Amino acid sequence: MKSFFKVLSHIHLPKDKLIFYVTLTFLATFFGLLSIGMLSPFLSLIFNSDAKNPVIQSNAIGGLKDFFQDLIDNNGKVFTLAIMCLVIVASTLFKNFFLYLSYYISTPVRNNIAARFRLKLYDKILRLPISFFSDQRKGDIMNRMIGDINEVNASIIGSLENLVKDFFTIIAYLFGMIYLSPQLSLFLLILLPITALIIGRISRKLKKESGIYSVAAGNNLSHVEETLGGIKVIKAFTAEDQMMDKFKEGNNKLVAIANAMTRKRDLASPLTEVLSVTVLCVILFVGGRLVFQPGNSLVGSDLITYILSFAMLINPAKGLAGTIAGIQKGMGALERVEEILDAPITVEEKPNAIELKSFDQKIEFRNVSFAYGTKTILKNINLTIEKGKTIALVGSSGAGKSTLVDLIPRFHDVTGGEILIDGKNIDQYTIRSLRQQMSFVTQEPILFNDTISNNIALGKTLAKQDEIMHAAMVANAHKFIDLKAEKYESNIGDRGSKLSGGERQRLTIARAVLQNSPILILDEATSSLDTESERLVQEAINNLMKDRTSIVIAHRLSTISNADEIIVLQHGEIIEQGNHQSLIAKNGFYKKLVEMQEIK
Repeated sequence: MKSFFKVLSHIHLPKDKLIFYVTLTFLATFFGLLSIGMLSPFLSLIFNSDAKNPVIQSNAIGGLKDFFQDLIDNNGKVFTLAIMCLVIVASTLFKNFFLYLSYYISTPVRNNIAARFRLKLYDKILRLPISFFSDQRKGDIMNRMIGDINEVNASIIGSLENLVKDFFTIIAYLFGMIYLSPQLSLFLLILLPITALIIGRISRKLKKESGIYSVAAGNNLSHVEETLGGIKVIKAFTAEDQMMDKFKEGNNKLVAIANAMTRKRDLASPLTEVLSVTVLCVILFVGGRLVFQPGNSLVGSDLITYILSFAMLINPAKGLAGTIAGIQKGMGALERVEEILDAPITVEEKPNAIELKSFDQKIEFRNVSFAYGTKTILKNINLTIEKGKTIALVGSSGAGKSTLVDLIPRFHDVTGGEILIDGKNIDQYTIRSLRQQMSFVTQEPILFNDTISNNIALGKTLAKQDEIMHAAMVANAHKFIDLKAEKYESNIGDRGSKLSGGERQRLTIARAVLQNSPILILDEATSSLDTESERLVQEAINNLMKDRTSIVIAHRLSTISNADEIIVLQHGEIIEQGNHQSLIAKNGFYKKLVEMQEIK
């Protein structure tokens, strides 16, 4: 149960409500026990109904025996019988009243715990380094965020209240039964652990299968996410049957695992009942023998009360068995969630980090190397980027261009050397202030299912409407926005699906304009656009680059011929650098790239 208690480290139970819940549960258990305890003197009175002066022969709880004997002596059997019935009804009423109050307290607490659990996981996802997501499938992360947390909520957090309630009930009834007959209870305490051991074996198997199910569910969700993202390509290549076959395979695997899990989980309750009835028969036999023995303190009314108490134990015992099975099932989901919660944040901010308030001089790479695992991506990079200059990065696919750029905002940390801004290592600055000095325009426009206004103002929630509009004008986006029915409040759909490629890209440029950062990082933003869209986007980019330090990852070399300096990367190393004319004159690798693209 070590992992079960570990879940409590991720949540915070309000102590006042926890104490209130435990108190209410205890009161509900007490009145439930009282209603059962009333049966012994009740049955004793009935069994002795023919006697002129009936005597209650019972080990009734507390002073009930003497209390009811006095009632019989002073008021008669009928009156005493009525009082007994009223007390049983009142006890049952109070039991269920306090039980309802305990649920009333626990339900919002349980739901709030699950909500905080989701917030904690989402916060961790936002803070994890980009390298973490390179090894993860989006669908699997989504399944952990939704499916696994729901499983944790239902199987673990939801079981906490049942665990407390059933535990109190079992303990209370066990003490009452021990009071009625210590000898019978000795047999019971021997048999119950054997029953728990049998059920526990099933529960442990559930935990293992739950983890397998979560992985399979994540893979299936990833397939659905990929299908939705590539639906046009699937239809264009008539790959519907192929995709359906793959989904069927994953879905059938899910069904098989779910069937196995459900069968084992469902086995816990009937198995508990069978074992309980078996134990009940043992109690009947042993208890009957004790009643028959002369001089034994156990009387018939106490034996019946004892048996009824044990019968009242069966449902809580079944519930406890189901709770334990559910908890074990939820542990597999919890472990998958903890893989994210416990994942190391490799890009960390130093405790004494300072604010980077402005960029004034230059960015320097000094003997920078970067490796991902055992694979070396960059090695011995020495580069100086002066403020106000435009630097272009070119090279074959996989040469390390994107990685080099990602090191500047600390999406990754260097594994060798150092990067400096204005003479200080970038790890001396706070991550937030470092990234606020940069604006990004990526090759693929990254937009969200929200309004145009909110997409432009991403990261600048306090931006005024006229500032957003000005940014859109600079980015050549205001004209098409103004034609829309709701203008800047128009929703652009999932990933901007309601806009054309050029319109999406111009919105990302407007976002960068609004950010108004001195350092601009561009991943060739026009490479996939038609001629008209490219012209508008390139014009917007030119407006954006004015008076900024620009670092451009170039795919179309024609767009960077006017760069102040061109850096040619190959296999993670700088092999050439200079302006367009000087690199052409060198007749090296850059010239070959130019000739391949037929640039004159």
